[in-house]
Amino acid sequence: MPLPEEFHDIARRVNNWGRWGPDDEIGTLNLITPDVVRAAATTVRSGRRVPLALPLRQDGVQTGVIPGRVNPLHTMVAINQELFGPGTVATSDDTVTMGLQAATHWDGLAHVSHSGRLYNGRPADTVTAHRGATVLGIEKATPLVSRGVLLDVARARGTDRLPGGHAVTPEDLDAAEELAGTAVRPGDVVLVRTGQLRHYLAGDREAYAFPSPGLSLRTPEWFHARGVAAVANDTLTFEIFPPEVDGLWMPVHALHLVEMGMLQGQNWNLEELSTACAEEGRHAFLLSAVAEPFVGGTGSPVAPVAVL
Repeated sequence: MPLPEEFHDIARRVNNWGRWGPDDEIGTLNLITPDVVRAAATTVRSGRRVPLALPLRQDGVQTGVIPGRVNPLHTMVAINQELFGPGTVATSDDTVTMGLQAATHWDGLAHVSHSGRLYNGRPADTVTAHRGATVLGIEKATPLVSRGVLLDVARARGTDRLPGGHAVTPEDLDAAEELAGTAVRPGDVVLVRTGQLRHYLAGDREAYAFPSPGLSLRTPEWFHARGVAAVANDTLTFEIFPPEVDGLWMPVHALHLVEMGMLQGQNWNLEELSTACAEEGRHAFLLSAVAEPFVGGTGSPVAPVAVL
């Protein structure tokens, strides 16, 4: 169905087109200034490092529902091969075929379009069969290091995992921000924990995929008002699935990526981070989450690390 007026109303309120100039290709990553990064470095106290990526494996989170988004297929192409003759140093090499958004990843700004447009008004047909994203490719994303803030919605609501039909609201984010004890500020990368990944970690890929809690249509304005640079969470679909508005598919993707120019991440493992933040009594940290610079990519795998 056509996008409803409710969607367009929100889009007008969060739109960042032209904010950083007509040629801008990184959107809200512009908010991560040198001052923001210097301030982020001051959050490191214990030096505790928490990995946030899922292992790249053939039996990963993808179930085949999204055509072509395959889990990593790992193949050895050389095993102890003595390239320079018998008795010389031997090497082993391997290759991987995978969807760039198969596991823990960033969605790039060319990942979604609506009404024929990408972020900053770029035509959707700038994504081509042979060159991929000719503008707004994931390689344009600047080295993403900033202050991360865990908004542990599940813990704030007194549960290990939100129910599948839970649409995360601004009120949920407010409650998690209060639990965090720190205000989200411009240039932050916000990580929203729902607990949904616990299904996958327990071996149930189907339950992880559907039904899923996720961000509601009301949350983009919350992130926009606070100047958030990027958002990631621990679900397959990022936003609530099935959608909260019947027939309106992926509206939060469209608002974040197209209207705001804000990267969003999926399949992030926030379980160990939730425990670490609770133990240390703080939810802000230095976050390194640099996308692999695939030229023309509409997304990228990422191996984020939170440093407390």
